Amino acid sequence: VQLQASGGGSVQAGGSHGLSCAYSGDTFRGYALGWFRRVLGKEREFVAAINWRGEGTYYANFAKGRFTISRAITKTTVYLQMNNMESEDTAVYYCAASPFQKINGNEAEFSAWGQGTLVTVSS
Repeated sequence: VQLQASGGGSVQAGGSHGLSCAYSGDTFRGYALGWFRRVLGKEREFVAAINWRGEGTYYANFAKGRFTISRAITKTTVYLQMNNMESEDTAVYYCAASPFQKINGNEAEFSAWGQGTLVTVSS
């Protein structure tokens, strides 16, 4: 599996939760990595992305101030830390890889996708 997301689970509203995505270092060398999510009944939407060197991060408005994306290049892993979670954050979260370094949050920018992992926020 070239992109493997993990860490899905349940969390109380107001709590924190973290996701990880392991990726193939050879396949995605130089790629930006990102997270998307699909809320039940809605289109998949952009959450956050980070460029190859980790110098640039990009967030959806709803994620700013609550979510943090980071990556450990030597571990070929990208993380998504989610704080102060809300019931509206309940979704299937996907990691994805992009050959572009400046991300606008469009799905078309990403050429590879991992399977999703479900996060449920209960109030």
